[in-house]
This record gives sequence, C-alpha cells and structure tokens, in this order.
Amino acid sequence: MRKLAERVGCSHGNLYLHFKDKEAVFDCLVEESFQQFADGLRKVPESVRRGDPVEFLRKAGRAYVEFGVANASVYEFAFMLRRPGRTPHFTYERLRVLVQRCIDEKRFRRMDVDAASQALWAAAHGITSLLILRPTFPWADRDKLIGQIIDSAVDGLLA
Repeated sequence: MRKLAERVGCSHGNLYLHFKDKEAVFDCLVEESFQQFADGLRKVPESVRRGDPVEFLRKAGRAYVEFGVANASVYEFAFMLRRPGRTPHFTYERLRVLVQRCIDEKRFRRMDVDAASQALWAAAHGITSLLILRPTFPWADRDKLIGQIIDSAVDGLLA
C-alpha cells in the first residue's frame, strides 16, 4: 500500500480514506479492467446486437478474443488474476441472457443455459489466454484460428 500511495502521489493514510484494505484496491482494479473489457465489446455494431443472436454470439466471441489480445494486461488482470469465489460479473450475465435468447428462439437446442454459456466462455477464454501467454508459438493464421474456435463452440450448440 505504501508503494501504491507513492506511485499515485498521496500519503499511505489517504489510501485508506478510499479503500478499506489491499483487497478493496484489488477489487477496484479488477472492476476497472472488466469495465474496459465491456467497453471493448460494445464495439460490436448495434445492428448485429439487435439482429440474429447466433451471429451476435459469433461476433462477440471474436471481439472478446481480439480485445483480450490487444489489451493483454487488462485481460490478464480481469480474468487470470481474479480470485475465486466471486459472483458472476455483468459481462457473464450478458452472455447468459444472449444464450437464453438463442434457446428461446430455438436457434440452440434445449440445454442448460449456464453450461452452454460457460462452454462458450471457456472456448473464447482458452484461445485468448493461449495467444497472450504463448505469443511465440507458431500459430496458424490468427483470424482463421479464432474463427474456427468460436464457430465450433457456437455450432456445437445449434438446434
């Protein structure tokens, strides 16, 4: 906390006026990372967001990976350093609502919405993490690889 106070130019005691402890600082930074991540996902055009939910899932999956790779430190902080035991974040809730919409519109077969949502998230997170953590691996064409993973995950849920 002393090092943090020094870096932001305030006294050690002043930090405690805003944050109860180190955990509160960490939670604030994680929340800021998630907000940056959510802002990045908003770049999916409104027409796609309101249109076909399956197409939106495909575009959002690609946007997720692209944002994570382009903003590796934000992504790592939000998704790789976050402590277990937290409740789902609003970004997960948005994914869950979209998957439920696909099920309700009979685009996806009848299934557990959480299992389907988490499977999609796991696919996107997996490739994002690998691209961040193994940048020198001789990956196939990145866009093709990302597309194949996202499309395979979505196609596996189709009715």
